[in-house]
Amino acid sequence: MRVIVIGAGKLGYSIAELLSKESFDVVMVDHDAAQLDAPKETLDVLTIHANGASPITMNEPDIRGADILIAVTGQDEVNMVACILAKKHGIHHTVARIRDMQFMGEAKEYLKENFDIDILLNPELITAHEINRILMTPAALNVEDFAHGKVRLFETRIRRNSPYARQKLKDVALPPGVLAGMIFRDHRMIIPHGDDALLPRDNAYFIGIPSAIEEFSQAVAQRGARPVHHVMIIGAGRTGRALATMLDRQGVAVKVIDKDRERGQLVAGKLRHGIAVWGDGTDITLLQEEDVATMDVVVCLTDDDKLNLMLALIAKHLGADKTVVRVMRNEYVELMEKVGVDIVLSSRLLSASEVLAFARRGGVVSVSLLEGAKAEAVEVIMQEGAPAAGKRLMDARLPKECLVCAYVRGDEAGIPNGTTVLQPGDRIILFIQTQFAQKVMTYFKGKE
Repeated sequence: MRVIVIGAGKLGYSIAELLSKESFDVVMVDHDAAQLDAPKETLDVLTIHANGASPITMNEPDIRGADILIAVTGQDEVNMVACILAKKHGIHHTVARIRDMQFMGEAKEYLKENFDIDILLNPELITAHEINRILMTPAALNVEDFAHGKVRLFETRIRRNSPYARQKLKDVALPPGVLAGMIFRDHRMIIPHGDDALLPRDNAYFIGIPSAIEEFSQAVAQRGARPVHHVMIIGAGRTGRALATMLDRQGVAVKVIDKDRERGQLVAGKLRHGIAVWGDGTDITLLQEEDVATMDVVVCLTDDDKLNLMLALIAKHLGADKTVVRVMRNEYVELMEKVGVDIVLSSRLLSASEVLAFARRGGVVSVSLLEGAKAEAVEVIMQEGAPAAGKRLMDARLPKECLVCAYVRGDEAGIPNGTTVLQPGDRIILFIQTQFAQKVMTYFKGKE
């Protein structure tokens, strides 16, 4: 399958990197030759120095008739034009990065119908939704919903005083409808069995029925953990404004700090309960005056990764309960977690997850990249004639690098065991080591 990526910036590079690792035939196009140097040297992709929104470029033999075009330049209009031209030159599916929030809200369906765009990608909005979901769940490092909300993924860090620490899983009384799906320990992914134990500092992933996960999340929450009532957001860009609005609608008292007066005024006009403060988030006196020590969470959303790290550490030093940082560079995630940031999210990986699910297709509904893309939670629809269809899981001979965590049949969600028989049409949620994803997917896809 050939995929064209228009725009070789940070997001384009991340998408191309993921797709090329899965043996997609990737072509990257950018009008700036310097932008193509990094993918040319480090990725297994073809690069073309050209204007991605030109009909002449679309007529290139390596582009015309491709399977998917993904336009992720920094200009919405260029991305829209590229998608229109792509469909007219035989490219079957298109994805466009759209940064304008007004387009994403008021004109989303219009753009899809009239501009031949299959998926609208807004990294800032995706990141805001992800942070909002995490903040609304006690003890969560990550929360994802699958199968139209019938199954929920919950990631947490096991604390030293956790009632589940150092116990073998076969001796742990998890609530009915909850499964321990995956453990990350010392950069290793572990598919747990009954004799495995959860250890302090493990990142543990649980999956199950949302009501059961909600009950379980309360049980694993740190003693004294409380719902989020007060949030400080440093950075009033697109992500900061979107997140502030979401939290404000849920009754959370939001305080937004930004050096740019105009951006502060934009967010202030959207808040009913919160306030916007014009000032420098690195100013310790200002943070103290704005009661940073009383905040349940401080979210750092400036455009500078290193500044976000410094802001999070200052907030922690001044007494903030929890810190969240958005990063652009995926490689910073692990480092920031090591030095004390509670939750680190890569907006590029969150966006790339959506593109990866679309590129795989063949029954794949969604992909959530976990632990810096070392693992995935995948929702897939079992297809007619798939090798695993109609067999007991114990007899399906699935690769050991994956675990079937949950399934939805009709309106009912369930946690499978070895005797469960999965049927065509079932929505199945899997944990997979990313490097084995293609191999695993063949068990759930029908013959083409």
